[in-house]
Amino acid sequence: MNISLIRDYGRCNLNSEKLFDLHGKTVVITGGAGYLGSAMSEALAAYGADLFILGHNLEKNKEKADTLKTCFGLPICESYPFDISDTDQIRNTFARIEEKTGRIDVLINNAYYLNAVKPFEDYTADEWNQGMEGTLNGTVKVTQEAIRYMLRQKSGNIINIASMYGMVSPNMSIYADSGENSPANYGIGKAGIIQLTKYLACVYGEKGIRSNAISPGPFPNKEVQRMEWFIRNLQEKVPMKRIGDPEDLKGAIIFLASDASRYVNGQNIAVDGGWTAW
Repeated sequence: MNISLIRDYGRCNLNSEKLFDLHGKTVVITGGAGYLGSAMSEALAAYGADLFILGHNLEKNKEKADTLKTCFGLPICESYPFDISDTDQIRNTFARIEEKTGRIDVLINNAYYLNAVKPFEDYTADEWNQGMEGTLNGTVKVTQEAIRYMLRQKSGNIINIASMYGMVSPNMSIYADSGENSPANYGIGKAGIIQLTKYLACVYGEKGIRSNAISPGPFPNKEVQRMEWFIRNLQEKVPMKRIGDPEDLKGAIIFLASDASRYVNGQNIAVDGGWTAW
């Protein structure tokens, strides 16, 4: 009997539940009760994470956390008020989480905010900087604090939610004359997040910390979906001929958060129905 073949076969008999299991992992997600964040939080809870849902609307985030804790029987699923522009609050929140669980295993940077939608040439310096604060700079501030804990424990996993508009320029024709064009500082901020992801992967990979990004494609929220003409324009641009559903992000977030992706580092996964493949 070929013993080595038996060993190889045993390695091939993967326990898929264990491969994607998040039990015992402290997972922090910002903006975890929003349109896309809710679906990601649901997936993380379903796989057993000790989950912390952070956001500026405490009531909304606490309701989400309480619902998931009950639904999935989680020992820990909590929410704290959180502003990605407030360094002191960021620092204090991570201290509370570390005191609760002793670890920060996974950080998911999903929260962002914007201030103005206008032609590029019309932005004031303050408006431009505020948009960058709500995308790139906020992600930097949160990551700087979380990574201190990851360095101490010599392990960690950072997942940044970027955007297809961090990869390609907006196609302005889909917006027609609505005035709802994607603002320049949004895409530029998201492009910076993709580059930040690669920087972190290369600088901190040897320290046991990996970093990856997800770039969602066209995921208009329910309010935007009321504009039927706009949705038709979006669908026409997608090779799969449909807009994204928040459920479409669940597989990618569980893959990156779990040990299934333990050798994946510095990557940007586009979940866009093929938009950026044109």
